[in-house]
Amino acid sequence: MDTKKKELVGNYAGGGAEWEPKGAPRRTNVHDFADKELGKAVPYGVYDMTANTGWVNVGTDADTGQFAVESIRRWWTAVGKLTYPHARKLLMTADSGGSNGSRLRLWKTELAGFAAETGLEITVLHLPPGTSKWNKVEHRLFSAITMNWRGRPLESHQVIIETIGAVTTKTGLTVRAVLDTNAYPRGIKIPDRDMKEFEARYLRRHDFHGDWNYTILTQRPATPTRPG
Repeated sequence: MDTKKKELVGNYAGGGAEWEPKGAPRRTNVHDFADKELGKAVPYGVYDMTANTGWVNVGTDADTGQFAVESIRRWWTAVGKLTYPHARKLLMTADSGGSNGSRLRLWKTELAGFAAETGLEITVLHLPPGTSKWNKVEHRLFSAITMNWRGRPLESHQVIIETIGAVTTKTGLTVRAVLDTNAYPRGIKIPDRDMKEFEARYLRRHDFHGDWNYTILTQRPATPTRPG
């Protein structure tokens, strides 16, 4: 999973080219200042490697740890638990920065809430810093989305949802997209004391690079975790 590049919503020129009638090119805004009413779209993608399916939660507010986990929650509710009804564990790969960064406290605590709701034991494997393009969501999902809307002004959030939902590839990829109009406030901080207690109760770091690889438990671990 990962957040795709934010996109301006409105009559803006897009990268790439699209066929238009000769002598009648599509006219777009000459500037790239965000529209005060439409703002930007924040697409957070979840790619299921086994099923070759994509899920994109298109936010209209900030890209925060809360937004990232809510995107995963929506995927699980609408797709994941129906596809894997007997699952008890969830394995996720992510890069090391952004709203799902390996050092982001809000990301981890929100994941713990999601784990408690679903009863899932959640393991997260972060790619090393500087290797975000190794993440398969980039070249199996995001690249297909970019190709599908190349040269096309993203005039509204509905156009974005429909364009993402129309993505298909020769390998059989299918994608679903939904709009998320919730507010996700910036600046939420987890105090050191609370984080220390959280790590003792719910975080099990792996022996290999525990700063990048860890499991979120639904209850207190039987043995103490390795110090972070």
